[in-house]
Amino acid sequence: MEERKRLAVIRMRGRVNVRKTTEDTLQMLNLFRRFNCVIIDDRPSYRGMLQKIKDWATWGEINSETVELLLTNRGELTETKRKVTDDLIKRKTSFSSVSEFAQSVYGFKADLSDLPALKKVFRLHPPRKGLKDVKTSYSDGGDLGYRGKDINELVQKMI
Repeated sequence: MEERKRLAVIRMRGRVNVRKTTEDTLQMLNLFRRFNCVIIDDRPSYRGMLQKIKDWATWGEINSETVELLLTNRGELTETKRKVTDDLIKRKTSFSSVSEFAQSVYGFKADLSDLPALKKVFRLHPPRKGLKDVKTSYSDGGDLGYRGKDINELVQKMI
């Protein structure tokens, strides 16, 4: 059996000149704006969606440390403008800290939806030190498409 992985998907390009079917796929993934990030699992239906948006987004396998950074620094709650803290995790879930929750999300023992009122989308900054080329694939020296474990470096530049 194949190992399950968590993927981080980041929309890298804006809304101009996007085909309707591609825009619909981006919206199904909750990627409405540039530099929005979502965490999904690696199932075949998502893989097909990622191939469809490969010219508008980048993705790769995220590690548990990066999940924790996303939750603590860019995680937002719908009810208020509060951040995700250890105290909030203790009150709303069965986990004792953000680190423990991030580790269980990474290991598929929990899901981000287990934390009520957590927004599905992480709004990131543009990457520090800039982008290379948002019209070229990552394998050709650009910023789009599949980038494997290197997505962690990109996310850390954008937090």
